Amino acid sequence: MKCNCLQSFFDILSRGHNMSICVGVKELSTFISNKLSTSMGKLNALLKLNLSWCTRLQQLLTSIGQLNALQELNLSECSSLQELPTSIGQLSAFQNLNLDDCSSLQELPTSIGQLNTLQNIDLSSCLKLQELSTSIGQLNALQELNLLKCSSLHELPTSIGQLNALQNVDLLNCSKLEELPTYICQFNAFKNRHLPRCLRLQKLPTSIGQLNALQNLHLWVCLSLQELPTSIGQLNALKNLHL
Repeated sequence: MKCNCLQSFFDILSRGHNMSICVGVKELSTFISNKLSTSMGKLNALLKLNLSWCTRLQQLLTSIGQLNALQELNLSECSSLQELPTSIGQLSAFQNLNLDDCSSLQELPTSIGQLNTLQNIDLSSCLKLQELSTSIGQLNALQELNLLKCSSLHELPTSIGQLNALQNVDLLNCSKLEELPTYICQFNAFKNRHLPRCLRLQKLPTSIGQLNALQNLHLWVCLSLQELPTSIGQLNALKNLHL
């Protein structure tokens, strides 16, 4: 839908202009803004919001929780972004959250567990992220969880075992992760596990043999891994094992 605005979207986003005249917009993208308009919450038809490479953006306004139709939010390369507003949990249609290379982000709000329709979370290269909120276990629709290069992440919450729809977890270069909890082997739909360069990983849980759908297991450069559990022989669907 064409937006009948005299100002460019850059002006609207970064200078706080009223966005109510653009209520029919379904996709919005900018990579320059460092401050969003307080009236952004009036974009009731917005499906996709792309703020990637907004390197000066430090926070999102709480009004983002009013975007009832929003399905995708791309914040990749927002290297100054420090936190997400708790209002993000109000996005009832939300499916995809991209936080790739948000290198200043330290945690996710507990309200993220309210996103019942969320299918994909990309947290790759969130270098300051030390832990995940326990509320992540409430994401019943979550299928993909990318934690690649989360080099400060030292453990996974026990609640992650409740993610029955989870199919793929990427833990490549999670260099401080020392062990995998046994509950991670409860995922009935789990197909892929990427653990390359988990330099401190010393062992795999013996219950790994319960992952009946696991097809690919990547363990490159896990230098502290001393042995594989015998139960790995029970992985009847396993097609690729990379050591």
